Amino acid sequence: MSMQAPVTPVDEKAVIAEAEAALADIRRVRQNVAAVIFGQEAVVERALVSILAGGHALLVGVPGLAKTKLVDTLGTVLGLSAGRVQFTPDLMPADIIGSEVLDQDASGRRSFRFVRGPVFTQLLMADEINRASPRTQSALLQAMQEYHVTVAGQRHDLPAPFHVLATQNPLEQEGTYPLPEAQLDRFLMQIDVGYPELEAERRILIETTGISDQKASGAIDAPRLQALQHLVRRMPVPESVVNAILDLVRSARPGTAKAENERLIAWGPGPRASQALTLTARARALYDGRLAPSVDDVRALAEPVLQHRMALTFAARAEGANVRDVIARLAKAVG
Repeated sequence: MSMQAPVTPVDEKAVIAEAEAALADIRRVRQNVAAVIFGQEAVVERALVSILAGGHALLVGVPGLAKTKLVDTLGTVLGLSAGRVQFTPDLMPADIIGSEVLDQDASGRRSFRFVRGPVFTQLLMADEINRASPRTQSALLQAMQEYHVTVAGQRHDLPAPFHVLATQNPLEQEGTYPLPEAQLDRFLMQIDVGYPELEAERRILIETTGISDQKASGAIDAPRLQALQHLVRRMPVPESVVNAILDLVRSARPGTAKAENERLIAWGPGPRASQALTLTARARALYDGRLAPSVDDVRALAEPVLQHRMALTFAARAEGANVRDVIARLAKAVG
């Protein structure tokens, strides 16, 4: 005789109250960030969506576009401990994750003590990550995937929540070590940071060159952020959105793409891209004050989620095609 577990009734009033509190907190986060970061609304949105979805992001842009200030601001507003590591060719894994040192007490007894590296923070900025050697990159990316580091056979858990916002300069590629595709896949999104609009840059000139500068203020704390991340994972996803995600991701793969795109795509995104789109679509809906994602969220997130997870053929590049144009065409056909 089979036993069926009793269904726990859902308290609709409690769910609505939780959702309204979450929307109010996110609205306050947006306001506090906007008081310091002028313009760049799309960049701020995608960075916060990445964090709400529980992932990491790769910021790609030329120097001087406030990438460092954005990370500092997010750390303050979200109530997270923040750190920054400047990646250089001589940076070693121990400079990031930490190392063991030999101590000697008053009695002369010696023992090893683990000294934590800068990765033991809640929001880490990995500045110019492609400047470091592959070995050093791997040390950080392993921590991003497993949320712990192992030194001398001992496991050391990273603080929760743990997020990495890495930066990369798209111009200077001499003396760099480009991230391999398998490591790029560990970033939930690649966020392109462009130049600010005219009015935003005008405000930057006026408000950041005086005696005092606007400082960020906290809106939530780390436990509240974790509660919001848990809420994102509980949000319902309509069947139409699931189908749109599957259609988009599968159309970006050779073998399942349409004929006009088949010759353009060398390799495409795997199931992790589908997972990333599902999580970020939920997070974007909550960021916009909605309690369920739509197909429009999938279209809006197609480029940052897919562009570092696929590549074009040599023939496509020779014809002047680029990944963003292909993704835009695939996203337009979804729905």
